[in-house]
Amino acid sequence: MAADKTDDEKRDKSGGSGSGSGVPEKSDTLKLALIGNLNVGKSLIFNSLTGIGVEISNFPGTTVGMYTGSLVHRDKHYEIIDFPGVYSLDGVNDEETEVRKFLLEKKADRLIAVLDSTRLERNLYLLLQIAEFKIPTVVVLNMTDEAEKQGLVIDGDKLSEILGCPVIKTAAVEGRNIDKIIPLAENGAKTIDLVTRYDDHIEAALRSFSKVNGSDRLSGLLALEGLLPEDNELSETAGVIAAEIEDQHRMSVHQILAANRHNEAKRIRGLIEKDGTFKPARNFDRLLTRTATGVPIMTVVLLTTLICVFIIGSFLEEAIVELFETFLIHPMYELSLPPLAENILYSLLIAVEAGLGIAFPYVFVFYILISVLEDTGYMTRAAFLADRAMHNIGMHGQALIPMVLGFGCNVPAIMAIRQFSEREKILASFLITMVPCSARTVIIAGIVFTFVGLFAALSIYLIVFVLIILTGIVLTKITPGDQFGMILEMVPMRKPRAKQTLTRAWLRMKEFLFIAMPLLLVSSVVLGILQFFGVIAAFQVLFEGFMYSALGLPDYASTSLLFGILRKEMAFETLAILSGTANLGAVMSAAQLYVFAVVSVLFVPCVSTIAVLYRQMGLKISLAVCCYTLSLGFVTGIILNALFNIF
Repeated sequence: MAADKTDDEKRDKSGGSGSGSGVPEKSDTLKLALIGNLNVGKSLIFNSLTGIGVEISNFPGTTVGMYTGSLVHRDKHYEIIDFPGVYSLDGVNDEETEVRKFLLEKKADRLIAVLDSTRLERNLYLLLQIAEFKIPTVVVLNMTDEAEKQGLVIDGDKLSEILGCPVIKTAAVEGRNIDKIIPLAENGAKTIDLVTRYDDHIEAALRSFSKVNGSDRLSGLLALEGLLPEDNELSETAGVIAAEIEDQHRMSVHQILAANRHNEAKRIRGLIEKDGTFKPARNFDRLLTRTATGVPIMTVVLLTTLICVFIIGSFLEEAIVELFETFLIHPMYELSLPPLAENILYSLLIAVEAGLGIAFPYVFVFYILISVLEDTGYMTRAAFLADRAMHNIGMHGQALIPMVLGFGCNVPAIMAIRQFSEREKILASFLITMVPCSARTVIIAGIVFTFVGLFAALSIYLIVFVLIILTGIVLTKITPGDQFGMILEMVPMRKPRAKQTLTRAWLRMKEFLFIAMPLLLVSSVVLGILQFFGVIAAFQVLFEGFMYSALGLPDYASTSLLFGILRKEMAFETLAILSGTANLGAVMSAAQLYVFAVVSVLFVPCVSTIAVLYRQMGLKISLAVCCYTLSLGFVTGIILNALFNIF
């Protein structure tokens, strides 16, 4: 979604703080960057400020999920940058490195530091590091609604006095005080004047750097931690001094600095919290995280989610398809068009019917239900519960989160494995690409549930899950490297809010509507032309013997599988186009539909997933995943076809 827009097109589209008619020149744009820990409501604030209709794209020159949006407030143009969630600015993973580089290069005019009011000490640790970059900052104490429920009383004025910059209390899920952030960032933001006092040896080294090299405090700290480029003139000197400090303290410079910051964060928290005691409600958590009760609950949640997707999606599908048939498909037969034009038009209409009439209902329902589970905080409980079981396939419970993300789309799921160890990344690369994403759910629901039945559709998930477990067990025995434990943050359980859930679902649905659908329509036109001139028939002849004898499928199924590599749901939609009807039950048997669905679901991942996998893991692992899933899909299909022929 990186298409450039004109200034007029980039007018504020949110109903919140953005307003005004004219957009100032580019030079007048004020860049505001949202920074904070994971799960502090930062992205929700970003969406509230920019609006869901705004143009959002990856920030240029970065390799992590750093997004930008635009808004206009009182004739002033703002660019809002949403950093990935980080816990510190001295780490070496991709997120921390990119954010640190961004701040060092002063690419943001203002920082909006978002803190979780229920976990102040940990959030203040990051804020103390932010202070060292000397960028005008506004501190947002978010989740004040959660703090109030837990009996925490935080003195925002006292914190503002300590930091020397403005502090605002918000509750993003309620929209409380969100409209005050932009005006405060423009007119009230100040550099944080609190200076963390470090160990005497550290302070002495910083003074020495300042006198000898003229280095500022921040450069000295980064040099001591080895975070400056090796060719920097300060690096060599700092390396020698850091080694001396580590010998004296029997701990690394990083550990010394971290301890000093934690102590300072603890001190500040003690000054600003009034009569507050942490009182989270844990009774419900015990039910969700104990094996005896949590496993049955998780099973019910997953089954209920899938069944709701099938049933609600089926109801919507019938209504939409009936409208398409009545008002588009049947009237087309009354037109007198040249054969080529008729072939193209029919392919196009079938594609629209398959995309909006069949695929869309299932994808939309799925994303809404997944958004509800995420908003309630249930996902982290499920990850905690699954930790022991996940160790059997070589990963820890936190890996469940990207695997669940894979039910929506494998692309963000693969992107979410960055912080895993190298061994876990390899395992996750194979396992996540096997997870039935929403596009594969369209195949299962649109083909098997619609034309075969509910239990047949659910059985495909069972087959895939068994294959994932077996694959994980084998890979964990042959993949080199150590297995690590898990540190998982339990986000508070919350009541899902309709607006937030629908917004999250819509943002995900936009990919289907604005990327998958245009691709589907273009490919349908190409298919119609190729089919008219006999190219498709010639291609299918090459695989006709294998498709029929090994898999029991018609020859055009080979073309459908091939197009499924572009977008998984296109395997189903291409099948509808080539068979000449969206009513697949009229042209294929139940066994054929079942085998086709299984092979499609296990077949080579889509192009987008392969591209992200290549970027994350390199060519060798990407090819290995593609070859494995290709073989697995065909072998499973051959076995199922043989069983259907026997029984």
